[in-house]
This record gives sequence, C-alpha cells and structure tokens, in this order.
Amino acid sequence: MKKVTIVFLAALFVFGTIIADAQGKKIGMKRAREIASKQATGKIKSSELEKENGKWIYSFDIRNAKGTITEVNIDAYSGDVIAVEEESAQKEAEEKRLEKKKN
Repeated sequence: MKKVTIVFLAALFVFGTIIADAQGKKIGMKRAREIASKQATGKIKSSELEKENGKWIYSFDIRNAKGTITEVNIDAYSGDVIAVEEESAQKEAEEKRLEKKKN
C-alpha cells in the first residue's frame, strides 16, 4: 500500500509541476505587441504589463491617424485579446491621473 501511495504522490507532483510551468510563462511584450497591432491601426503610444482584476495583462494605447486612442488588452499568459476599446479623452486623462497618484 505504501508503494502505491508513493507512486501516486510522485505522479501527482510531476503532473502539478508540468501544469504550473505551462501556466507560468508569459508570452512576452514583443509577442503581445504583435497581437495588439493586429487589433487596431496606428502607432503604439504606450505599453505596459499590469495586473488588472487579478489577471496579468499587456495593455497598449494605439493612436490612429484621427488622433483617437484605442486601448488593446492582451492576456499575458495565453495571448488572448481581452478587450479592444476606444478611449475618450476623459478616460485617458483619468488613467494618467491615477498613474501619477500610484507613483
């Protein structure tokens, strides 16, 4: 009985380590930038890795030819597009104010 328990626990440990390792690797800023660039046309004005609602994301502000900003959020682990939304001048100003407050 002890051998079965030891083998079971060892297998559980190995499996758990594999799962944790697979979930623990971020896609990287470069790859996230490539994904975000496909979501909105324009020039990336800012990018950051941040924790939002308990989830690590890459956030990009992309300014188009009209001067408006599209915010694109990419899941830092899976590379999935979480959100693509137009930012109003008011929302952009509020985000800048909150960032200054943090620093």
